[in-house]
Parts: sequence; C-alpha cells; structure tokens
Amino acid sequence: QVQLVESGGGSVQAGGSLRLSCVVSGYPYWRPCMGWFRQVPGKEREGVATIDGDGSTRYADSVKGRFTISKDNAKNTLYLQMNSLKPEDTANYYCAARVYRDCPNGLRDQFEYWGQGILVTVSS
Repeated sequence: QVQLVESGGGSVQAGGSLRLSCVVSGYPYWRPCMGWFRQVPGKEREGVATIDGDGSTRYADSVKGRFTISKDNAKNTLYLQMNSLKPEDTANYYCAARVYRDCPNGLRDQFEYWGQGILVTVSS
C-alpha cells in the first residue's frame, strides 16, 4: 500500500520560511516523478513544483526564486523549501507521486498517488 505523508506545515509571518517534507512508503517504482501542489478552498488545485526521476525541476512562476523542491532517494522523502513566504502562499499543500519517471508538462496534476495535505498559513 502506497502512502505519502506530509509534515512541516504551520503558521508563519510574511517573509518567513517553512520546509515541507513528504515521506513515501510502499512505493514500488524506482525514482518516479514527484511534485507539490496546493489548493485554497473554493479554488482549483495548482501545481507548485515537480521533480522528475533524473532530478530535473519545474516551478510555477509564482514561486520561482523562493521555493526549492528536492528529494532524498535514500530516505524516500520529498522536500519543499519555502522562503520569502507571502500571504498568497496560504493553502493546503499536497505531495504527489507518479508511476512514471517523467513529469507532466505544465505542472499538470496527472499523478496517481497523493498525500492527505497539510496547511500552510502565512500572515501579513
């Protein structure tokens, strides 16, 4: 059974930093594409960042230069380092994994496995 469990969310003031982690267990695929998405209630889910099997990354324009996605294959853990946070970054953040090494173009949410989500709140 594949499980993705996020941690590291919480509340922070604008300009602050948080690091999200996502531990993956029971995953039978070697170095898959993984990603972070976020959703505000009442709005569509949006892609934040993805990292594919060879380490290539993509970012949403809104987070470029502020967020960094990375993964530790030995620990089966995906990270999202978020710096210079803004109130508009407030959302539920989800990690996701594909069965393929390559990530979808355009940060599309074509992923087979999802975490339960974790709340990030940025106050002004």
